[in-house]
Amino acid sequence: MRTIKAYKRADGSVGIRNKVLVLPSVVCAAETARMIAGQVQGTVALQNHLGCGQIGEDAKMTVDTLVGLGRNPNVFGVLVVGLGCETARPHAVAEAIAASGKPVECVVIQELGGTLNTIREGVRLAMDLVQRASMEERVPCDAAALCVAVECGGSDPTSGIAANPSVGSACDRVVAAGGTVILSETTELIGAEHLLAKRAVAPEVGEALKAICRRMEQRAADMGTSLRGGNPSPGNIEGGLTTLEEKSLGCVHKAGTSPLQEVLPYGAAPTRKGLVMMDTPGFDIDSVTGMVAGGAQLCVFTTGLGTPVGNPIAPVIKVTGNPATYGRMRDNLDVNAGRILEEGLSIDEMGEEIWREILAVAEGKQTRSEILGYCESSFWRCGTCV
Repeated sequence: MRTIKAYKRADGSVGIRNKVLVLPSVVCAAETARMIAGQVQGTVALQNHLGCGQIGEDAKMTVDTLVGLGRNPNVFGVLVVGLGCETARPHAVAEAIAASGKPVECVVIQELGGTLNTIREGVRLAMDLVQRASMEERVPCDAAALCVAVECGGSDPTSGIAANPSVGSACDRVVAAGGTVILSETTELIGAEHLLAKRAVAPEVGEALKAICRRMEQRAADMGTSLRGGNPSPGNIEGGLTTLEEKSLGCVHKAGTSPLQEVLPYGAAPTRKGLVMMDTPGFDIDSVTGMVAGGAQLCVFTTGLGTPVGNPIAPVIKVTGNPATYGRMRDNLDVNAGRILEEGLSIDEMGEEIWREILAVAEGKQTRSEILGYCESSFWRCGTCV
C-alpha cells in the first residue's frame, strides 16, 4: 500500500489541502463573499455566476454543484453567503454540506440587514473556521483515496503526441494504486468515443458513454449549429489541429489504458474506483469545476499552447508536450512532457514523472497556478434563464 500524508475528514474522505471556503449561493452574494474572504487570511472565495433565475434540472444542477464543491475533501469548512431570495436557498445548501460532517456556517444578506452587517458577521465566523482548520494535521493515508481529474486546454499536436499519453500513463498508476481518475470533456470525445466504449466494464457503460456524446451533438443541432463550429477552437487550429475527430483522438489518450467503470452526470461523485467519465463541456473552467464538485482533490491539465487556469479548491498540475511553450510560459507550467520530443524519454518514463508529481502535490507541494493565485471557477448550465 502506498501512503501519502493528508487530512482525514469526518466522512472518511481524504483532503490534500485544508481550505476554508467562502461559498456564495448566488451571484448577488458573490461580491460580499469576496469581500469577506479578502478580510480573512486562510479563506478562499468561490466564483458563482448562477444561483437564481433557474428552474428544473438546471436549478438542481447548480445546487448540487455548490454542495459538491463544499463537500470536496480539500475543504475543511464552509461559510455559505446568501442573498435570501435566490433559487439556491443558502440555508439548504449549508445543511447539505454539513451532512458530510464539515463545520459549516451561513450568513444571509437580507436577514442581517445589508452587506456591511453580513461582512462583519461573515468575517467573525470565517476567522473561527480558519483557526479551527489551523489545528488540523496531515496523517498517513492510503493513496487509494486519491481522485484525480484530467483536463486539456489550448491543445496542439504535441498534446496528443506527448502530453496526453504521458498523463494517461500516470493515470494508469493512479488506478493501479487503487485510486480514481475522472476523464471529462464530452465534446472532445466525439469521433473517438467508440475507442473508450470498447474498454467499458459492461455494455450499458459503453452505451452511456455514446449517449452523452449524441446528446452533446444534439444540443448544438437544436441551436441550429454544429459543435464543429467552435471545436477545434481558433487557437487549436493555429496550433495545427484540423478536425474535432483529430482533437478527440489526442484527448482520449489522457484516459490511459484502464477499463471504464462508469459514466457520471456533471458534478456527481464517482461510485466506483478506477477510470470514470464525467459528462462536461469542453470549456476548461466549467469542466474542472464539475470534476472538483465530484470530489477530485487535484487536476492534471495538459496544454500545448499554454494556459494559467487554476482552481480555488484543487491544485492544478500543468503539463505541456510543447518544449517551446514550456520555455515561453515557464511561470505557468509544472511539467515539460516535451522532453519526449527533445530528449527521447519514453511515454512510460514521463508517466512515472507525472505520477511522482501527483504524489508530491498531494503531500503539499504547491503548483504554479496555486503560487500565482489562479482560482477560476464556473458552473455548466443545462437550461436558460427565466
